[in-house]
Amino acid sequence: VICYRPKSAIRDVGKALGLSQDVVAKLADTIWGWGRDGFDRSHFRAAGIDPDSPRVDLALRLARELAGFPRHLSQHVGGFVITQGRLDEIVPIANAAMADRTVIEWDKDDLDALGILKIDVLALGMLTCIRKALDLIARHGGPRHTLASVPREVPAVYEMLSRADSLGVFQVESRAQMSMLPRLKPKCFYDLVIEVAIVRPGPIQGDMVHPYLRRREGSEPVEFPSPELAIVLGKTLGVPLFQEQAMRIAIVAAGFEPAEADRLRRAMATFRQAGDIHSFETKFVDGMLRNGYAQDFAMRCFKQIEGFGTYGFPESHAASFAHLVYVSAWIKCFHPAVFAAALINSQPMGFYAPAQIVRDAREHGVEIRAPDINHSLWDCTLEPVEAAADPGPALRLGLRCVKGLSEAEADKLIAARGDGYRSIAEIARRAGLTGLSLDRLARADCFGSLALTRRAAQWHSLGLTHDHPELANAPLFARLPLGATPDAPRLPEMSLGEAVTDDYAALQLSLRAHPLELLRSSLPQNPPLIPAGRLAACADGSSVTVAGLVLVRQQPGSAKGVIFMTLEDETGIANLIVWPKIFTRFRATVLGGRLLRARGRLQHQGVSPNLVIHIVVQSLDDLSADLDRLSKGADSFEPALARADEVRNPTRDNRPEFKAAPHWADLFPSRDFH
Repeated sequence: VICYRPKSAIRDVGKALGLSQDVVAKLADTIWGWGRDGFDRSHFRAAGIDPDSPRVDLALRLARELAGFPRHLSQHVGGFVITQGRLDEIVPIANAAMADRTVIEWDKDDLDALGILKIDVLALGMLTCIRKALDLIARHGGPRHTLASVPREVPAVYEMLSRADSLGVFQVESRAQMSMLPRLKPKCFYDLVIEVAIVRPGPIQGDMVHPYLRRREGSEPVEFPSPELAIVLGKTLGVPLFQEQAMRIAIVAAGFEPAEADRLRRAMATFRQAGDIHSFETKFVDGMLRNGYAQDFAMRCFKQIEGFGTYGFPESHAASFAHLVYVSAWIKCFHPAVFAAALINSQPMGFYAPAQIVRDAREHGVEIRAPDINHSLWDCTLEPVEAAADPGPALRLGLRCVKGLSEAEADKLIAARGDGYRSIAEIARRAGLTGLSLDRLARADCFGSLALTRRAAQWHSLGLTHDHPELANAPLFARLPLGATPDAPRLPEMSLGEAVTDDYAALQLSLRAHPLELLRSSLPQNPPLIPAGRLAACADGSSVTVAGLVLVRQQPGSAKGVIFMTLEDETGIANLIVWPKIFTRFRATVLGGRLLRARGRLQHQGVSPNLVIHIVVQSLDDLSADLDRLSKGADSFEPALARADEVRNPTRDNRPEFKAAPHWADLFPSRDFH
């Protein structure tokens, strides 16, 4: 049962009340959080919305009331129901919207009550990524691996994970997991099982994390209140981390019958909006007291088990996930170019956009090559590197990275390529690409092998007017034969900032430079900005100031209002912790800023190289307006072209999408996780 969250509630209520789309969007953007606490009227007033306006006031009151209310029933697309006889004689079956698909009309709990077997097949994007990566390894001379044949227990893989070098690795790429890895320091497969299970709301809310870490580090003795519980909790140092352990405790220590323990398991199953695990408290605690366990220990055990009602893992589930953690980490460790290519080819998935995947690959020594009409396929591919000192392959970005280009158009380009294209007119003739597709390739700067700059390629593509009816009658092109190219004028060179801006607009990344590299010298330097790559050299507890693009905003439900942010500059990433009182002061900046300057106290956890660095934020400044300066190429215009009636970019036509420079909120979309 999918329930309303604050943003979806205000959107539906706003539409029902006839509020304009811009007002509804502004209301939704102002809300942040999980429950009904996101409707603080002062936040809307600060965002320029009058919450006392009659219709807005009604919308807020109704949306607050609607939050948490059931919205619709969901479907498990990988759910299989198995019966002894004909399925359609037992349960009602309906046709789904997709052809040849059917849906069981009963809820999964109804099937459970009737004893009908249901199996859920979990679909994971990482499985696709791993398959593509293993195919790439085999295609380029490596062994043909499967999930079962990847070399086991390789120390280098665990050393990499212990450094939190896990961007893109399944399950351990989030901020919380990256913080846990250097503390846990996994050295074997079962450590990864623990890692996957321990960073979950259940163990966190049940106060299981710190006791386990203290016992693992040896700062707290591993004690068991009875030999029976030593058998149950031995592998996890006396701390219950898995659902199976909770069931065994209920049977061994609290006297539950197996059937009752199974009902306990169902009560603490994941994804339940309103579990009934609390109904077992009296029986559980009383049972432990009868068996001689202390009251405080019994209450602590139940509190930990109760945490599973929010989100806890079965051990078998954690082990399956840990296997994918290890395999994806092994690929990243020994085949970084393959890993980056497979990740990009499997997008959208994970926490990070292609720009961050490319940056991370470069940091691991991978050469990245731009997409090109004569070299790129649809997917990212590997190419040999001629330098003998660098035996690893280079990564050629695929045409899938070009914004707006369809796979069908890319396939036509590739199929007609032959021994290569020598002109844009030849591409139009042989591949039959539309002028719009050629323009998108030009804006993505994909004509490097033809020695054409972005502006020259855009100019030439505009001459192919057969699918540009809005240009057919333009004076400049009116008398040109179809497919002819007007003589290119003396086009000004793009500034580096303009080129980077257009790269992000067309590819979501730039291989030329990072925006912060171009802006750093002009940003406020009082106090001085410290590059993210130098934070490890700063003293623990020191006051630091950083600036960067916002990659991720997270507010986990178990974080008690704390927001975790990740900023990126040209040297790396900086992790921010924003406490609720700071969020209240800088709410608009936290939620809306794309380029931020943050001042705060540096915190180190662990020792190098397994060092985790955070900045506890004390103040924030929104520098997003400075991003607009990157697309201002006035200094690159020659006097003859700098007349007042000239457009700033002479190769852009009058189509609506080119009337204004790209908005940086679209070029640098952060991954926001509530």
